This record gives sequence, structure tokens and C-alpha cells, in this order.
Amino acid sequence: MIPRIAIVGAGPGGLTLARILDLGGIAATVFEQEAHALVRPQGGTLDLHVGSGQLALTRAGLTAEFERIARYEDQGSRLYDKAGRLLLADDDADGDRPEVDRTALRNVLLASLPEGRVRWGHALREVRPREDGRYDLVFEGASAGPFDLVVGADGTWSRVRPLVSAYRPQYTGLTFIEFGIDDVDTRHPALSRLVGRGKIGVEGDARSLIVQRNGHAHLRGYAIFRVPTDWAARRFDFSAPAAARARLAAEFEGWAPEILDLIRAANDQIVARAIHALPVGHHWPNRVGVTLLGDAAHVMSPFGGEGVNAAMLDAAELGRLLVETQDWREAVRTYEAEMFQRIVEPATEAAEAAATELSHDSLALTLAHFSEHARSRTAQAAST
Repeated sequence: MIPRIAIVGAGPGGLTLARILDLGGIAATVFEQEAHALVRPQGGTLDLHVGSGQLALTRAGLTAEFERIARYEDQGSRLYDKAGRLLLADDDADGDRPEVDRTALRNVLLASLPEGRVRWGHALREVRPREDGRYDLVFEGASAGPFDLVVGADGTWSRVRPLVSAYRPQYTGLTFIEFGIDDVDTRHPALSRLVGRGKIGVEGDARSLIVQRNGHAHLRGYAIFRVPTDWAARRFDFSAPAAARARLAAEFEGWAPEILDLIRAANDQIVARAIHALPVGHHWPNRVGVTLLGDAAHVMSPFGGEGVNAAMLDAAELGRLLVETQDWREAVRTYEAEMFQRIVEPATEAAEAAATELSHDSLALTLAHFSEHARSRTAQAAST
């Protein structure tokens, strides 16, 4: 029997699953709360890993489309101290983790699906079990169903997760203030040279900055603080961008002028993002007809860049098992058991990185990480 499948969430994980299922002859329906694909920016740049994000796109038959949007030239990393001294630079563009803008990736996945497969403007309110073991989805003023399988791909605050797990993501103690710089190559050439082709990290005084090069000459920055959950709301008025920029620059008083210029050049889109995570080893007893992938299953801190890669690998494995396994219920059980084991290592690394971020020796730890990454890439290049 081919199950009737609902996927809640049109992020990279949910769309990858829909595409792989479609190739296997299973027409899943994706429900997304946003009104349309361009209702908001989809976030910054992503580096897709060979054994996860890139593997998923290969299984989805989208390798050529990925190569057209991949930015292999933007894999560099630089580390500065607060005085603007360059501590380490790895500007090698020959690595195997190319950058891709999240919006471009989503557009590739959306274009691969038949018209109408994604239902926009469907904000999930409830997943309602039926007496026959199937499920209905209840939205604002509408419902859909019944479905044999509901896949929660709806992120950190998943509305599907409570059907299988009582855990809620916990605040990591870290808050990011996100900002962007437009048309940097033309308008701010000195900042363009400072960041180079990739990303930079700057640390000091128990705070840090990460700035990443995106496509179309855009920089996206994150000022990172270890603070209470309500700190940003008490300290910043994000409805007044000029005041927010000034307040953010003041938090880095005494840092090199060229570093502060990254904040001063920011556009008016400045937002706070409190970083949450589920516990390492989060799992649940199998419930027939419901499962999770990506952040809904194992949201972790962004350190290490595993989030979207883990979500897409979840989708690739669940899709493969649903297509290849005669009993779809057994396919879900196998997927969950393998995913629970697979995610422990990256979740542990992300949790440890979040715990040591802004610690008394975080600069030394970051320098060691950058150095090890550079050595690994050099050794890999030498072996090929």
C-alpha cells in the first residue's frame, strides 16, 4: 500500500523528502505556513557537506542544479582578534563544502516539485488522531486529511513533535544579533577585503562576531553574546534601526575601527535570535503514523554547520526507506532507529561548541579549530 503522506514544513528537509518521494512514485503533500515562497528572506549561506546535504541532492536528482548555485569560491575562513590582527587565514577555495544561499537552495527544491504539491498559507494548529489510526491536520479555518503518515519538518518549535515527545528546546545561553550589509563590493570595498571569500570570526571581551559572505555581494553578520533570554529585548529597540546599530556598536566599544565598521554599515534588518537546542540523544518511542526530521527532531546550535545537512540527510534516508521498503511502517521504524544513532555525534559536537563559546579560552579553542580545519583540507588535497 502506498501511504498518504503529509509533510509539515517547506524548508530544505521537507522539500527534499517530497522530491525524493516524488521520484519514487509517492506524491506527498507539503503544508507550509508562509503565504508564498518569497514572503521573507530565508536566511544566510549554507555549506553543504558531501556525505549529507550533497548526498541528499544527488538522490533527489538535483546535482546539476546544485552546481549552478554552489559557490566553491566562498569557502575561506579568517580569524581576527578585537584589535583587527589577523590570526589565521585559510582562503583555499578547493574544499568540498561549497556555500549556497538558503533561498537559492529552496528555489531549486521548489522548482523540482509538481505544481500544487506545496500548499502555502497553511499554519498548522493541531494534528488530530482519528479512530482508524490515521490523522487529520487542522489549520486556521481549514483542515486536511486523512493521512497515514505525518512528517514533522516544521523546525525548532514543531507542532508535530508533541505527538511523539514531551521535550521542548532549551535556551543555550547564547543570543545572536543578526545584521546584513548590502552591495559590499561596491559600497564598502574595505569591508569586502576584510571578510574575503568566505567568513570571518572575531573574538574578545566575552563576545564575538561572525560575518559570512553570501551571494550577490551581501554579507550576513552575527554578534554573539552569552546573556539571559530577555537581554536583547531589554537592550535593543529593533523598530529603530539606527538606534539598534548604535547600541550594537557600543557593545563592542574598544574594538578596532575596521571591525566596528561592519556593524555601522549594516542595513535596517537587525534581529535577535536566541539559540535553542534539544538535548543530545533526544529520541522517542515509535508512534505509527507520525515522525520527525531536521530541527523538529534534533535542533542543535549552529556551530559546525550540521543543521541543514542533518535535515537533508534525514529526508534522504526516510525517503529512500519509504520508497524501497514494502511496509511503510517498518520503513519509519528503521529510519528513526538509524537517525537516533546518526545524530548523536554532530549534536554532541554542536553542544560542546555552544558550551565553550565565549568561555575564558574561547579564542584559543577557535584558533585550534581553525588550524585543524586548515590542516585537514591540506591533507585531503595532498591525498587526491
